[in-house]
Amino acid sequence: MLALTLDAAMGWPRGLYHRIGHPVGIFAWIIHGAERRWNDPARADAWRRLAGVATVLILLGVAVGAGWGLQYMLVSIAGPLAWPLIALLAWPGLAQRSLYDHVRPVAEAMEQHDLPTARAAVGMVVGRDTAALDEAAVARAAIESLAESFCDGVVAPLFWLLVLGLPGIWAYKAINTADSLIGHREERWGCFGWAAARTDDAMNLVPARLAGLLICLLGPGGWRILWRDASKHASPNAGWPEAAMAGVLGLRLAGPIAYDGVLSDKPWIGEGTRAAGAGDIRRGLSIYARACMCLWLIAAGMAGGVAWAP
Repeated sequence: MLALTLDAAMGWPRGLYHRIGHPVGIFAWIIHGAERRWNDPARADAWRRLAGVATVLILLGVAVGAGWGLQYMLVSIAGPLAWPLIALLAWPGLAQRSLYDHVRPVAEAMEQHDLPTARAAVGMVVGRDTAALDEAAVARAAIESLAESFCDGVVAPLFWLLVLGLPGIWAYKAINTADSLIGHREERWGCFGWAAARTDDAMNLVPARLAGLLICLLGPGGWRILWRDASKHASPNAGWPEAAMAGVLGLRLAGPIAYDGVLSDKPWIGEGTRAAGAGDIRRGLSIYARACMCLWLIAAGMAGGVAWAP
């Protein structure tokens, strides 16, 4: 609860970011170093896959080792009063405030009919080409990122914090960082990033379904689209919160998307004929905020259960 409160109130403050960066920067440094040394296109695919597995094991070793060591030290020193200190170390692993603060400017720019600014703002949260997007495509991109990142940035790290404490949340952040940097299907990454992508899929298996179910609780239409369309997404997990959000908002999301100038003919998720707009982003943000509150209730319930346990 304290970690969620700190994140919702402040996110990761810019002052801290400029002074010390963010903890995931350590994981990114390890990943880039391993990629430079081991991901040589001249080597056999099998060797590059093994190098990718080694990279994942190194990341897990660092994250779990540091998380367990710090948690053990704090509990040993502070005993039952260690939890506020553990919460401080878990706080940077959550992204409730950051995600909200990145998506809201897209809606604000669209409400001012400033499409270039809206494109630039959505380009901060998506990997697709944004220069030629119309207003409806910008709105869809923002909503899709909001739904998917609800899992990656909030539900999944909280889930692993609740399950395994500091080792859990930072192991997840290490793997999720690796997936975002090298877990791609392009020729350069396909073999080396395979282990990162598959491990990320495994660690998101439960959180993604929980994220989808939470969104469905907040409006009609989500359940039917969730069960019908979640499997249309290329990811085994991202389709769950995205389909749920599409159903609750009554929109079609996804569809053909361009990456680096190449059009990817992705299937549509959801239904409806109206074009998405700034109002839909606002509604999506409201659903997102309420879904985060549901997570607060889950955390509070678990805290209460621990407090009353014999």
